Amino acid sequence: MKIEVNERALRWFKEEVGLEEGSAVKFYPQAYGSSPVQESFALAFTIDNDLKEVAVHTVSDDITFFIEDSDLWFFNGHDLYVEYNQANDELEYKYIRP
Repeated sequence: MKIEVNERALRWFKEEVGLEEGSAVKFYPQAYGSSPVQESFALAFTIDNDLKEVAVHTVSDDITFFIEDSDLWFFNGHDLYVEYNQANDELEYKYIRP
């Protein structure tokens, strides 16, 4: 599994969330939502610099994006692509099976 965060999504994180170099973003499943890979769960994120049980990560512009070992089930074998949807002014998650 891999995580890719495109440049526009990275800019969104910096502008809207205030991320700076050295920050870390954890993606995790949240109940009471929906996604193409898990019914009744959506993907959420939080700022979390506690990188203890990292299963997958990527670093862009010295910002770490990661998923913990205990949350891999959510992705059901899919890679995560984080993009920015300009029309809706929000992040967009794409799940693609390698």
